[in-house]
Amino acid sequence: MPTILGKEVGPVGYGLMGLTWRPDPIPIEDAIAAMKTALQNGMNLWNAGEFYGTPEYNSLTLLERYFAKYPEDADKVVLSIKGAAGLDAHKVDGSPEGVRSSVDRCLELLKGRKTIDIFECARRDPKTPLYVTFGVLDKEYVQTGKIGGIGLSEVKASTIHEAAKLIKIAAVEVELSLFTPDVLDNGVAAACAELKIPLIAYAPLSRGLLTGQFKSLGDLSEQSMLHVYPRFHPEAFQANLDLAKQFEALASKKGCTLPQLAISWTIAVSRKPGSPTVIPIPGATKPSRIEENSKLVEITDDELAELEKTAKEIKVAGKRYPDFIPSDG
Repeated sequence: MPTILGKEVGPVGYGLMGLTWRPDPIPIEDAIAAMKTALQNGMNLWNAGEFYGTPEYNSLTLLERYFAKYPEDADKVVLSIKGAAGLDAHKVDGSPEGVRSSVDRCLELLKGRKTIDIFECARRDPKTPLYVTFGVLDKEYVQTGKIGGIGLSEVKASTIHEAAKLIKIAAVEVELSLFTPDVLDNGVAAACAELKIPLIAYAPLSRGLLTGQFKSLGDLSEQSMLHVYPRFHPEAFQANLDLAKQFEALASKKGCTLPQLAISWTIAVSRKPGSPTVIPIPGATKPSRIEENSKLVEITDDELAELEKTAKEIKVAGKRYPDFIPSDG
């Protein structure tokens, strides 16, 4: 079993973003049922965000409701929260004031029902030196026991190395999927392996492109937030669905579903020499999908090589993010 901050976590975690960060959030009782299903299936690393939703209903308010109903689950869950990016996720602020405001708000919304095991600044603030941001987080929050540790989100390899000289990094969260294997070659995975930092792989199903659920652009509701992502634009969407069929054929050949193949691949990557421990955090809202995502399949070395070859050869249409979403370069 992988460990984070000395706590065991399941091989697959759970991303909570889709429960609240959408134009039509699912009913709160359905969200709580989804979370309970995840935990019952061993997905106890939960990843959430201060800005996943509205000020009135977001990851933290949902988590508070969940642990109010199931207080016995608080110690079973390893909770990672992203913040310091404004309530709309587009105003990166790693300043002392920005970090304090974000962490304090998250703690206040949780009402003491659950410890924040990992706090991550959602993006690096180019205007604030890392030593300033981490100085506040470490001295005022980790050392005082208000949070368990500090993670990194959407960073490049040089940032990981720079941060590791300042603090103990609990985990690095980056996008990794068969459609986005970039971190395996750009030094990020190598840095995590060298420094023995777990890599948390978000969007292992490429925001639904690797689920088999979408057959045409018409399957996306007009209100779906996916429309802002370039890979879901009309000129790219169908081409990407056609690419997904290559992996769907491999899953069919193996006798598993496409999501099970895609998620299991991210974990199998850990077996390669010089690779870090990888923990994927797929998000789903329906218990049946959550259960499906939790069921892993064994990927042989030959299958791993075939999947890696296909992942590197395909040309996914569109960038990962629209230009207005900041990155670490």
